[in-house]
Amino acid sequence: MAQMTRLPEDFLAVLNSRSQEIFRKIVDRYIETGMPVGSRDVSRMLEMELSPASVRNVMADLEDLGLIAAPHTSAGRAPTQQGLRFFVDAMLEVGALDEREREQIARHIEGQAGQRQVEDVLTEASQLLSGLSQGAGVVIAAKSDMVLKHIEFVRLDTDRAMGILVSQDGQVENRIVSLPPGLTASALTQASNYLSHYVVGRTIAEARKALAERRAEQRAELDELTQKLVDAGVATLAQPSPAGHPTVIVRGRANLINEAMASEDLIRVRQLFDELESKDGLLELLGDAEKAQGVRIFIGSENKLFSLSGSSVILSPYKDANDKVVGVLGVIGPTRLNYARIVPVVNYTANVISAMMARKA
Repeated sequence: MAQMTRLPEDFLAVLNSRSQEIFRKIVDRYIETGMPVGSRDVSRMLEMELSPASVRNVMADLEDLGLIAAPHTSAGRAPTQQGLRFFVDAMLEVGALDEREREQIARHIEGQAGQRQVEDVLTEASQLLSGLSQGAGVVIAAKSDMVLKHIEFVRLDTDRAMGILVSQDGQVENRIVSLPPGLTASALTQASNYLSHYVVGRTIAEARKALAERRAEQRAELDELTQKLVDAGVATLAQPSPAGHPTVIVRGRANLINEAMASEDLIRVRQLFDELESKDGLLELLGDAEKAQGVRIFIGSENKLFSLSGSSVILSPYKDANDKVVGVLGVIGPTRLNYARIVPVVNYTANVISAMMARKA
């Protein structure tokens, strides 16, 4: 039977209260069990008195609208991707986290933030989201210009030193710097102090610009060998970060695999993992997050990164101290995710991460 082409927001005008209630029961049962539901079971779930025959008529109308369909040869009906989109946009009642859940999330993240680097805390957040959702927790962190807090040279041997770059959010990058012949320990310290003065609070690009603008003053302030080391340090800053792609952290993959074992989706779920590892489409996803206001829900093929797996994804951006989006976090799962429960979990976790990032600045 041909499906009618309608925008999801039009469906509320088309469906009467009885149709909406029946559709809600079908979605609720699908989210709970992952199984299609028949008219007889729906009639038993309704508060109103309605025969299975009457329910079948309503379900036929819902199927004509493209909101439900019969999977394979099943006699029951399950919501389609379009139906789930309509349910999420127009009918979803999002619950609020209770105090115990808020404390659990805050304790897991904030309790680690003081002693660990940002990536470790993000890993903890991914693991936490996986446990709370029974799906896979995912964090995608942008690889952007780090805002520097400190730079230091540590001599390795007579002609090499390690340049240690420390960002304001606790990230550390080490790069090898060539030393000019005859450089003394005091000159090494002087070069470290000189560079540190100009890099604090600046991105790598901003630090390079500030040092270039002071080129003339450097000649008057530094001796020849120290100047050479400063030049080498600037060249080191100019090198691209060894990891230019976004950082991807996924925890709870086994939850998705176990979910797919009883279906034909296992190959598609494994393909999803391959896509995440290759990082294809992640930059576009981060770009989408910068425009988003709060939590976004992708169902099935709505986002090309996850389309092949047929997964649902609930994501929320998190920000740094400058209120700039620096990543997204959330949950990947089957389309029958418990959206009402997981949306506030993802939203609150993103808020806690953003607050942590602001404190680390």
